[in-house]
Amino acid sequence: MINVENISFKYKGQKALVFDGFSLQLEENRIYGLLGKNGTGKSTLLYLLSGLLRPVSGSVSCDGIATYMRTPELLRDLFLVTEEFEMPNIRLSEYVKLYRPFYPNFSAEVLNSCLRDFELEGDIHLNELSMGQKKKAYMSFAMATNTKYLLMDEPTNGLDIPSKSQFRKVVAQNMTEDRTVMISTHQVHDVEQMLDHIVMLDQRSVLLNASMQDIQDQYTFEYRTPQEMDDTVLYAEPTLQGNAVITRRQEGAAETQVNLELLFNYKTQNK
Repeated sequence: MINVENISFKYKGQKALVFDGFSLQLEENRIYGLLGKNGTGKSTLLYLLSGLLRPVSGSVSCDGIATYMRTPELLRDLFLVTEEFEMPNIRLSEYVKLYRPFYPNFSAEVLNSCLRDFELEGDIHLNELSMGQKKKAYMSFAMATNTKYLLMDEPTNGLDIPSKSQFRKVVAQNMTEDRTVMISTHQVHDVEQMLDHIVMLDQRSVLLNASMQDIQDQYTFEYRTPQEMDDTVLYAEPTLQGNAVITRRQEGAAETQVNLELLFNYKTQNK
């Protein structure tokens, strides 16, 4: 379990706190979606979880180990896919040879499976790839590490439409009962069908921390004509299909698919 307890954090030279008294727990066997407006600390939180940043006060621990210590025991079970990264001017086989010793559970079988799903050749030269291809190669390696904790910052940025579908397949196929995945994203429609828990940030605090099942139990997402709008509507946005609305789910009503973009707008405008 990753435990964030009452942390405060600010960047050097800045007066404003990014987090102040912030707490969160991440449990096993979950795919978390981390949502928030620009500047609410999504990337900062991932860096704190991975130990690349240290809180001013409070604690961030992973299975009882303070993440800022970045011990070998911690790092072999945690991998962070950053939004921006550089790949060395070498072949993938050389990259794997260099870095797989740090991950005792590394699987060449998983790597090759992910590469096939992403339609990449086995021993590609990393410097000759497009940015989207580099991201797919990097994520293939990340999945192959088989770390217990996998953190991803905007993983679908730079991917075309087929590649986004491939990304969802790759993550779903490689989830295990003891694995925790957190995906920070603005592209909610790219990932909403694969998430099972949502964390929304809002200026230093948690705006929403709920499972997708809890959200489905609580809300109904549907389209209504102007004539169907009434006081049961909690939030609405006009679309070409009619008004996209959120209502309280009535007893006995069927579950509806969660519209995360609509839910995000509702929660941020009705704090």
